[in-house]
Amino acid sequence: MLKIDNLVKNGTAPGEPGLWKRAEQALRNCLSEVPFLKIKQVKKGGGDKIFRPDLIIKTNEKTLVVEVKDNGQPRFVREAANQLYRHRNLYPGAYPILIAPYLSPDSARILEQEGIGYVDLSGNCRLSFGKVYIHQEGNANQFARKRYLRSLYSPRASRVFRALLENPKRIWRLEALAGEAVVSLGQVYNVKKLLLDREWISFSREGLRMTAPERLLEEWSDNYDLEKSPRFDFYSLLSPKEIEFKLSDYCLRKKIPFALTGFSAADRYAPYVNYLRVMAYAQADLDQLARDLEFKRVPSGSNLSLFRPYDQGLLYHAKEIQGARVVSALQAYLDLIGFGERGKESAEFLFQEVIKPGWQ
Repeated sequence: MLKIDNLVKNGTAPGEPGLWKRAEQALRNCLSEVPFLKIKQVKKGGGDKIFRPDLIIKTNEKTLVVEVKDNGQPRFVREAANQLYRHRNLYPGAYPILIAPYLSPDSARILEQEGIGYVDLSGNCRLSFGKVYIHQEGNANQFARKRYLRSLYSPRASRVFRALLENPKRIWRLEALAGEAVVSLGQVYNVKKLLLDREWISFSREGLRMTAPERLLEEWSDNYDLEKSPRFDFYSLLSPKEIEFKLSDYCLRKKIPFALTGFSAADRYAPYVNYLRVMAYAQADLDQLARDLEFKRVPSGSNLSLFRPYDQGLLYHAKEIQGARVVSALQAYLDLIGFGERGKESAEFLFQEVIKPGWQ
């Protein structure tokens, strides 16, 4: 990995005064990887000279014009690209570079398509000019703030994601989306801003519409935690289908909010593997439920995992399939994707066979 790592360890958060200094040093470290490349002069622009680049670096190969931004989301990257195009008019033949704390794969793709180099403080970069080519990718965002991620993937924000992903072609009025997701209008506005920054939605007079549902699902699944819902493990001598029938019948009679998930749900949408573990959500006293159904609570060797849903959104779009209530295919996917290798394989099969065709 490039020497940018030294900057990451002492990282700076977006918007801090030290960002420009660290950005310059990160670029210097990148360029130092090329033995024949020499920096002849560095000029600082920006400030009150709004039509000048933040840095002008003259090398023995090329003049580099650099913009430094504290936000590397796609929407801001496009704005920076427009600035860099104007700078090239002032410095004909110069190579444009954007530096930010983190540039996502989507942002990197935009810059590569536009012929703009980039460096981020998380260790990713791509510079291609003259005889120089430096490329490093795959480093995670070192500046992601836990509070920010909790906000982005909070229970209420996730309700909005579910509504959008269940019907990504629909054009939503914000008020209708808030009503569907059972959240405040303010929450919908917050989610709209976050998704617009990523360019995963479009927004017009008609309303809001998904443009990159796969990217949203991908990032959401990376930040999804099945264990956020309290889990209770049990053992039964019954077969998986017998356990599922017994659970479904009990919860129906007791009017308990309930739905099969994981392998149990995926098997009803798109059978992929034989499974021995039943997985289900039930909004109930799970120990009492187990006593009534004679399931034994065990610390290991279980064949039944019951979860008490941490939010009502997990049961959104649950439906009856083959005589049992199951979560949506989307929720089954989320619950499987991080559940070991077999769970991941089953989730990917479910996506290809059910979720993606439904989007098309």
